[in-house]
Amino acid sequence: MRRLTYAMNVSVDGYVAAPGDDLSWGAPSDELFQWWSDRVAATGLALYGRRLWQTMSAHWPTAADQPGATPAHVEYAGRWLAMPKVVFSSTISAVDWNARLFTGDAVAEITRLKAEDGAPLEIAGATLAATAMRAGLIDEYVLVTAPVILGGGTPYFTALDSWVDLDVVETRAFPGGVLLTRFATRR
Repeated sequence: MRRLTYAMNVSVDGYVAAPGDDLSWGAPSDELFQWWSDRVAATGLALYGRRLWQTMSAHWPTAADQPGATPAHVEYAGRWLAMPKVVFSSTISAVDWNARLFTGDAVAEITRLKAEDGAPLEIAGATLAATAMRAGLIDEYVLVTAPVILGGGTPYFTALDSWVDLDVVETRAFPGGVLLTRFATRR
């Protein structure tokens, strides 16, 4: 069975995007960017919600060709393009870049994907993650907390009917005051 991880940058007050889906507050240090790149390289299949998919697919397919692209950005772009992806959406009709579109029951499809053998699954996008969270499908939560208070936006966590018990499995500090915390779901 594959493990499903939900990992995103998050503000101190718990948001993954500021109002207007603004992600500019979460610019990573070189060390954190490399950590994210290595994570992408180790992901067997990424599960994207529509909004984050549209943000990522608007940038990374051409990022390596942009003026000033660093070797780290070129590496990440290549890894992102190579990583298999499933995009969950009922409002778009096609996806590219090593991705397939899924328009049905997200919980049933994520459950099916978790039951397969293979490398870990990563869920990306707060709305899709909220669906998996409410269904009890997430095995690990990774919060990469930036020292910023956004005051609103898209929350990392969704409202739940009951709490989820977690165990801390890793903490790590990155430059700029960013703190990584990994939690495993206690089953």
